[in-house]
Amino acid sequence: MATDRPRATIIETGDRLVVAAEIEIAATPREIFDLLADPEKHSLFDGSNTVQRVLSGPKRLYKGAKFAMAMKIKVPYRITNEVVTFEEDREIAWRHLMKWEWRYRLTPLDGGKTLVREIFDARPSRSKKWLEITGALKHNPILVAKSLVRLKELVERV
Repeated sequence: MATDRPRATIIETGDRLVVAAEIEIAATPREIFDLLADPEKHSLFDGSNTVQRVLSGPKRLYKGAKFAMAMKIKVPYRITNEVVTFEEDREIAWRHLMKWEWRYRLTPLDGGKTLVREIFDARPSRSKKWLEITGALKHNPILVAKSLVRLKELVERV
């Protein structure tokens, strides 16, 4: 059965601890960045279905901001993230206690479009073994790509 659903391109990074994907979105970097900088919206585009809702933090993120999220992987838990990169309309990244990092880079394109690249970087992780045991390294390329598709659908209202 064919589908018209958009697809993100998984990018080979050459490092098993770094996962990346990208997608073109028919919106300006400002429109996309506004969603990424609002932690209340993160559950709407999370491709892993683990982000449940924001528990605390600012309405709009900034460098050094901390925000707590209700999460669920079989059982509910809470995780606090810290924004480590914040370049308005260009790049945002956050990480939690285990130091895994989620980064979004926005590149403006002609015609009011934006290339969005999401990067999951586990190199600074405190427990690379945990990532292997849980299968996260194996599944993350697909989950990152799903997040980008959801972000595209959310922004474009497809």
